[in-house]
Amino acid sequence: MALLRDLHEAKGRREQGLLLLEGTHLLQEVLQQGLVPQLLLATPAWLERHPQLTRALPAATVVRTATEAVLEAAATTRHPDGVVVTLPFPLARPSGRSGSFVLALDRLQDPGNLGTLLRTALAGGVEQVWLGEGADPWQPKVLRASSGAALALPIERLSPGGLADRLDAARLQGMAVVAAVLPSPAWPAPPPYWQRDWSQPTVLLLGNEGAGVDPLLLERVDGVVTIPHNPQVESLNVAVAAAPLLLERWRQRSGGGASFPEASAAGPPASPPG
Repeated sequence: MALLRDLHEAKGRREQGLLLLEGTHLLQEVLQQGLVPQLLLATPAWLERHPQLTRALPAATVVRTATEAVLEAAATTRHPDGVVVTLPFPLARPSGRSGSFVLALDRLQDPGNLGTLLRTALAGGVEQVWLGEGADPWQPKVLRASSGAALALPIERLSPGGLADRLDAARLQGMAVVAAVLPSPAWPAPPPYWQRDWSQPTVLLLGNEGAGVDPLLLERVDGVVTIPHNPQVESLNVAVAAAPLLLERWRQRSGGGASFPEASAAGPPASPPG
């Protein structure tokens, strides 16, 4: 079990080249995506309840039984539902042009926020995610919060300065880089997010929970947007703010179109991430 416990930490995951996934739902996502677990560790009671899942396992997957106490020691959650699996790291995707909708995250720290955001990104049709440092997308808490979306999305975790370079390259390729921001002297009245035409090739840039987007990255944007809301609330949680931003493109492409200034009420300014 020591090898499984090593997967709780980034160092152990790197050394073994494995992820630790906990729970029946994540196993179902793994099988649905055609991925091949290396090991399945489950209690006898779980195996008895889920014969269809064990039959669906690839032949290469090793199945082992364990007591509830052993399984709990191997998992990061206090009361796992009876199964954990290990999975080889997703294959690296080639960098470069990545599609028409990219999500770029600057130093996002909270694993729960990151996992929730990745799930929303998949729902909104995001084609690639660029992480500028921040939380490890392969830690068990992120994988649980994403409900498996982290395994379905091409994710690239960039070294310091790498996100800035990637934004520059995206602009050279004709993509618009759009940041969600707070009103500030630089942008005293950022336009509401629904006024932008999200059907164009776009990189949406969201910032750190406390500090927002790094000023050096803001120098690279083509435009900014905000989310109008009640001014009694200073800012929105980044995972909450991401939902309307990411789904607006889907709405426009489904026939809604952008709502341009002459057709929209301004409403009080607000922030996204924070």
